[in-house]
Amino acid sequence: MNYSLKELMDYNTQIEEIAQRIGLDYYEQEFEVISFEDMICYEAYVGMPSHYPHWSYGKNYERIKTLYQYNLTGLPYEMVINSDPCIAYLMKDNSLVLQILTMAHVYGHNDFFKNNRLFKEYTRANLTIDMFKNHANRIREYIQDPSIGYEEVERILDAAHSIKYHCGAFCQLTTNFEEKIEYPYENLLEFLWREGELNEWQKDILLIVMEESRYFTPQIETKIMNEGWASFWHYHIVNELGLSSGMQIEFLKHHNNVICSVPGRLNPYFIGFQIWEDLYEKYDHSFKELARIRSVERDASFIRNYLTYDLANTANLFEFEEEERYYVITEVSNEDGWRQVRNTLANNVGVGSIPNIIVEDMQRGDHTLILRHIYDGRELQLSYATETLKHIQALWGGKVILKTYLTGFERKVICSEDKKVLIENN
Repeated sequence: MNYSLKELMDYNTQIEEIAQRIGLDYYEQEFEVISFEDMICYEAYVGMPSHYPHWSYGKNYERIKTLYQYNLTGLPYEMVINSDPCIAYLMKDNSLVLQILTMAHVYGHNDFFKNNRLFKEYTRANLTIDMFKNHANRIREYIQDPSIGYEEVERILDAAHSIKYHCGAFCQLTTNFEEKIEYPYENLLEFLWREGELNEWQKDILLIVMEESRYFTPQIETKIMNEGWASFWHYHIVNELGLSSGMQIEFLKHHNNVICSVPGRLNPYFIGFQIWEDLYEKYDHSFKELARIRSVERDASFIRNYLTYDLANTANLFEFEEEERYYVITEVSNEDGWRQVRNTLANNVGVGSIPNIIVEDMQRGDHTLILRHIYDGRELQLSYATETLKHIQALWGGKVILKTYLTGFERKVICSEDKKVLIENN
């Protein structure tokens, strides 16, 4: 390390003073300085070292570690947990300037977590750490139970993970279970929890997965806004610190690496930062107006309302489709096409990138579950759909039918009780 902990604490004090003067409103902030090995672990376990065990997290760890070892990807400068107090991990091998940028960035995230309506309505920051610890303890108890064991727990977790974001609006649980079920039923995971052939411990695992999906959904729904907000404020906060010329140049280099446009993919830091900068100028540097937008929007509405022609054109955004073995550009951000590009982007951010599967009906006689894919022009990837249906069948216990469109025609994908999948015309 080319810095001392005292230097970090001194700069943190200065950053916090500027953040308060600007008007940022955040939870109490805690920082932990960790090694790159620890950062790989935390990233693999989505920032929760106390998370319940599952093979997918180990797989994620090995993937991140291998890519990092072969210089195919870097590690995040930081990782921030939506909790109260807010916990952020800093990688100790980063330079002092990079740590300064990162700490300022964290205060932006912290403010966003505390004030955006999705986080306020659907997460309880003061209970976050306890929730994950409680979930881990319950899963481990089932694993250690001789009548259950690891393989059975893994089987249910595999199935629940395959549909963990197919649970309606923010995985909101129904409160009155005495009411008759009305179709269509949006929360597939909850429906299986209520009506599937499951033991109590299996239902508890589904409940755990639903609660964690509810926690992570606001982060998925606001990725562009949140990263843009944090990048916008780290830029303005650090520029007020009065760094030496050498440190300022290093800061600008790191900042530009964070918010640069990346050919071939969408960089949420880039798009988010550009929109917030544009709004900052539009509203004459009014924090009040920016804070209002930060509080009420999500990525889809943020893009529809505030991505302008100039921004879309400058970012060189375009729309493309896959045709056989090729990708074909179907729209570009010129004066005629930018609105179409904007709307397509808005439809594909957050949970909009996940197929919408609802429960259409249930046949109690032969215990058949009928699902429908809400087709919006995007067809399902058949290999994923068939494997996911097998997981749904494992939770349901009977035959499962999925109605969807494939190659332009309405079809039924049927998974039998012995997990054989076939496709029929509807």
